[in-house]
Amino acid sequence: MAESTEFTELTALQLVDGYRKGEFSPVEATRAALERAERIQPQVNAFVRLLGDEALEQARASAERWRRGEPAGLVDGVPVTVKDILLLRGAPTLKGSRAVSERGRWEEDAPSVARLREHGAVFLGKTTTPEFGWKGVTDSPLSGVTRNPHDPTRTAGGSSGGAAAAVALGAGPLALGTDGGGSVRIPAAFCGIFALKPTYGRVPLYPASAFGTLAHVGPMTRDAADAALLLDVIGAPDSRDWSALGPVTGAFSAGLSQGVRGLRVAYSPSLGGQVAVQPAVAAAVRRAVERLAELGAYVTEADPDFTDPVEAFHTLWFSGAARVTQAFGPHQRKLLDPGLREICDRGARYSALDYLAAVDVRMELGRRMGRFHDSYDLLVTPTLPITAFEAGTEVPKGSGHRRWTGWTPFTYPFNMTQQPAASVPVGTDGDGLPVGLQLVAARHRDGLVLRAAHALYEAGTATAAGTP
Repeated sequence: MAESTEFTELTALQLVDGYRKGEFSPVEATRAALERAERIQPQVNAFVRLLGDEALEQARASAERWRRGEPAGLVDGVPVTVKDILLLRGAPTLKGSRAVSERGRWEEDAPSVARLREHGAVFLGKTTTPEFGWKGVTDSPLSGVTRNPHDPTRTAGGSSGGAAAAVALGAGPLALGTDGGGSVRIPAAFCGIFALKPTYGRVPLYPASAFGTLAHVGPMTRDAADAALLLDVIGAPDSRDWSALGPVTGAFSAGLSQGVRGLRVAYSPSLGGQVAVQPAVAAAVRRAVERLAELGAYVTEADPDFTDPVEAFHTLWFSGAARVTQAFGPHQRKLLDPGLREICDRGARYSALDYLAAVDVRMELGRRMGRFHDSYDLLVTPTLPITAFEAGTEVPKGSGHRRWTGWTPFTYPFNMTQQPAASVPVGTDGDGLPVGLQLVAARHRDGLVLRAAHALYEAGTATAAGTP
C-alpha cells in the first residue's frame, strides 16, 4: 500500500488503476489530498473553500462502488477541484467578488461539474480566482493573493491561479479552470503544470459567460494523459449550452500514443519579432521544439500572419466586464477590484459599432489562422514571454505595461479564434521558475494538441508536476 504522502504524487490515471487493482481506496487518496490542501493553504492561498466532510463522504461512496466492481465512470474516486467561477452544487460560487452574495440554495452544477459528478469524482473544494476572472493574475478583494508554488513571493498567474497551484502541489490531480484570454495556460506556465483550452464549445458552459464566446472551460492536470481523460469526461454535450459542440467520435485518450512523426510544425519564437521573450524562456522552448524534430515532426520556423489584436480583444473583454457589473449599484461598485472597475468603466463607453468592429478583427484573425493551418498541423510558441513575477501586481514592475494583456501576447489571440491551445512545462529559468511551451492546432483538432503534448511527456522533455 502506498504511503499517504505518495498519493499526492499520483496522476488520476494512476489513482484509478490503483483503485481497480484494490491497492488503495478513494478514501485514502482523498484524505491525503485534503491534508495536502490544508497544509499548502497558508503558503499559496489556492482555495476559497475546502469541502472536507463532503469529499470524504463522496470518497466512501466511491470506495463501496469499487469494492463491488461497479465504478460510476472514468474518474470514480479521483479528487478534483473546481474554480470558483463554475457552479458546484452545495457550495457558494462567489467568483472572487465581495459584491456577490452567499445567500441562495446553490442547487445546480455547471455542465463540466455535472459530468464529473456522474463519473464519480470527489470534489475537494473551490479554487481562487481574480474577481470574475478578469485578469491574468490571481488576487481579489474577497480572497487575497494566490502565490506561486515554486516561490511564494511570485504570482501563480491567473485567472485559474488557485487551480494551477493546487495541482502543482498535489492537492488533487484534476482541476477545472476557465480561459477567456489565457486563464488556464498562464497559470499552468507559471506553476509548471499542463493545461488545455479546448476548441470553443467542446466543454459546455452554463451559465453563459458575459465574456461571450471568448470563454472556455478547460482541464488543468499533472500531464497530458490526465487532461485527455478529463476532457473525455467533461467534453460531453449539455442542453443548457446552445453553443456546445456535438458528441466526440472516439475518446481523446485513445489517440495519445500516435506521436508526432510526420506532423508539420510551425515554430514561432516571437510572432515575427512582435514579442520580446526572456532568453531563458526562449532557450527552453527551442530545446523542446528540437525534441519534436527528433521525434519525427517536420519543424519549420514560421510565423502566423497577424499583428497583435490587443485593441480588438480589449473591446470584447472590457465590454464583457461592463456587462458583468451592469446591474451593480454604487455600494457594490465600491467593493470591486479597482482595476476591474476601471475596465468596466471603459467597456461601458464602447458603442455597438465598436464591438462589431472588434468582431470583424476577430473573424479576419480566424480566417488567417485557418489558412495557416492548411500548411501546418501545429503552431508552437512560448506560452508566455516571461516567468512568474511579483505576487499581488497585475503587471511586472518596470515593464511599462498598463494591463495584463501586455505580457500575455501569445495567449489571447487564440481565444479570439477559438482554437485548441495547451501549455506544456518544458523547463525552468535560472531562478527555478517554470517555463511553458504553447501548442496550437486548428479548431476541432484538440486530439492533435494532446497527442503532441503527450509525446513531449513520453520523451521526458515535459514532466508531470511534482511537489516543488
